[in-house]
Amino acid sequence: MRRLFVRALSRPLILAAAAVAIPLGSAAPAASDGVVVGGFPVDVSQSPWTVALSSRDRFGGMRSGQFCGGVAVGPSTVLTAAHCMGEDVLGAPPGELADLKVVAGRTDLYGDTGQEVSVRSVWVNPGYDSAGNGGDFAVLTLARSLPAAAVIGMAPEGDPAYAAGTDAVVYGWGDKTGFGAYAHSLRAARVHVMSDASCERAYPGTSDGTYDASSMVCAGEERGGRDACQGDSGGPLVAQGRLIGLVSWGSGCGRAGSPGVYTRVSDALKTLGWAGAGTGRGQPAP
Repeated sequence: MRRLFVRALSRPLILAAAAVAIPLGSAAPAASDGVVVGGFPVDVSQSPWTVALSSRDRFGGMRSGQFCGGVAVGPSTVLTAAHCMGEDVLGAPPGELADLKVVAGRTDLYGDTGQEVSVRSVWVNPGYDSAGNGGDFAVLTLARSLPAAAVIGMAPEGDPAYAAGTDAVVYGWGDKTGFGAYAHSLRAARVHVMSDASCERAYPGTSDGTYDASSMVCAGEERGGRDACQGDSGGPLVAQGRLIGLVSWGSGCGRAGSPGVYTRVSDALKTLGWAGAGTGRGQPAP
């Protein structure tokens, strides 16, 4: 993450309230051509499974209190990044944050369309490694169900959507430039899934982080310019109509040679023991 807003560690990608400084890791300035850095506006109806995580008590009333992203993988089940649920981010254990909500069906966070659904319970992957960024996912169970059409299927292990070179799209309300220009309307950026070898070269185990092909997937452009950024943490990376990643970490935003790193959804599926991943509907909470 960067200094004030969540993507992780080197760049865990969270959004903090203007009045709350959250120490999320190194603060190297981002170099960007440009949520999504180098992206474009998109209506939430085109990605109804993209949701915002919100706490007005913690992050203020602006932008609906948004601080991270998430993705609906079941009518009452949302996946997000584990680092979004940290006490350093929320100021308390997630179960003690009374107004933690998921904002669904809302393109513009200044508006009041869609719905705000309370989070009934939070399960954070006990295998999450905050030092190495591995296993960066959490499961939110909602107090009431979202529409079935707002659910996306998840790509299991071996799915061709993970293949290097595959077109993918990342969605979020995060920093548009890498310099603190946070979006109030949903944006998306087109990126490509990158090979594990190129990701390992980018993150071989320096202070930026260590790429682990078994639990991570990375995406971006060799020349940089399109990427997730602060405030996008936990949001979806989608390829071939299926969820393949959750925004997790990286070095800067949109930098050449520093692709975005995402939690590999197939690894989360194995950890959770969920079946029926192809439909994305009705998986039980862990």
